Amino acid sequence: MIKYSGTLQPLLRGTIPSGLGLPQSLPDLCVNICQSIQSRNSRSFLCLNRFTTSSESRVRNNSKDEGKTPKKKRLDSKEMLDNAATFENIDTIGDDQNWTTSPYPKGSERIKRRSQASYSLRPNMDPRQTSILLFPGQGTQFVGMGKKLMNFPVARDLFDYANEILQYDLKKLCLEGPIEELSKTVHSQPAIFVCSLAAVERLKEEQPTAIENCMAAAGYSLGEISALTFAGALTFERALMLVKVRAEAMQLASEMAPGGMATIFYGPDHKLGLALSKARDWCAERGIEGPVCSIASYLYPDCKVIAGHEEALRYIEENKALYRIKRMQRLRVSGAFHTDLMKPAIGPFVEALRSAGTSDPFVSVHSNLDGKRYNDAKQVYMQLPKLLYKPIKWEQTLHVLYERPQGSYFPRTFECGPGETLKSILQKVNLLACRNFENIGV
Repeated sequence: MIKYSGTLQPLLRGTIPSGLGLPQSLPDLCVNICQSIQSRNSRSFLCLNRFTTSSESRVRNNSKDEGKTPKKKRLDSKEMLDNAATFENIDTIGDDQNWTTSPYPKGSERIKRRSQASYSLRPNMDPRQTSILLFPGQGTQFVGMGKKLMNFPVARDLFDYANEILQYDLKKLCLEGPIEELSKTVHSQPAIFVCSLAAVERLKEEQPTAIENCMAAAGYSLGEISALTFAGALTFERALMLVKVRAEAMQLASEMAPGGMATIFYGPDHKLGLALSKARDWCAERGIEGPVCSIASYLYPDCKVIAGHEEALRYIEENKALYRIKRMQRLRVSGAFHTDLMKPAIGPFVEALRSAGTSDPFVSVHSNLDGKRYNDAKQVYMQLPKLLYKPIKWEQTLHVLYERPQGSYFPRTFECGPGETLKSILQKVNLLACRNFENIGV
């Protein structure tokens, strides 16, 4: 077990690091984004697509070699299938249809009863002596967050250092608001990030073994950057600059194509996939080019987050009874995150990530894309940009972290950051694991 070697205090030198090459203001970022939009064949965008294509091709090639049977038996099976059904459009099913009934990713149905625990490390020690750290994402902000952290010197230093890097009073905004300013993407993301890392410092002071025996970490959306910073893949100051660029890029992308997000609650007779499709058609009929309305996050059974153009969300809101949707609740965000509407933000984020640099995480950090662990720094660079426009598979991630044989003990879990949203979700996915859960208040 690799132990957390110290606090973030050595990073607090009181000066903003030079040579990062990152945009320091929204106007600078606007130029970057406009250039990215005008040239979709930019090197960083092609690089990201090349990583995606090569990874997917490896998965396809590997899957072809699995489950081979003797030739005669294979021919018999083929004949039986040909006589039974056809599967001409099986590869055309999109994210709208995936995960509507199953928490497992596309393709996993080929593996019978495969334990998701195989994607996670299980230290050879009593699980009750280990811990998992979870980090929240955007939408958990509230006025007054950070107040409980002001009694911890290193946590206070983090806020002061963040003020210098961001060039505005983040601490005052967290403590005093107003909520309208705090909830803006450009402010809420840095605020939640700093509060989350400051909460880690509080946890280290109050329960140091929770840091020393941490077996895994994960974060919801923005929280994944917090988890990677905790695990040493990014330094605090460079990660904060990365979050700043991410927030400004996503905010500008949101202004280019107004959209929103909503949590959907439904029963077994739902028609959510049809609702998303009809909402896109409704937008197209009204002249919206490339309408977007899709699943943005898989939270727990019978609950998902959808996102897309504002008109599409309004259509579903007005017709939810038709599609057997029990309840629809809008989220306090300014854009359609984790959808194709965020693709204009990829270019600036990739450039910022390249400038920030990454290291191999020394604690297992699980990705929102598939629940699997980051292997090294290269994989962080490959996958983190995809999180801008790909759906969050949080339910899948929780299965990877907590799936265990019946009667097994679970590690302690600590939610580091504002709110208790992640605890509420874990209660729905794995109630037994949630019985040893603690929120590190901010």
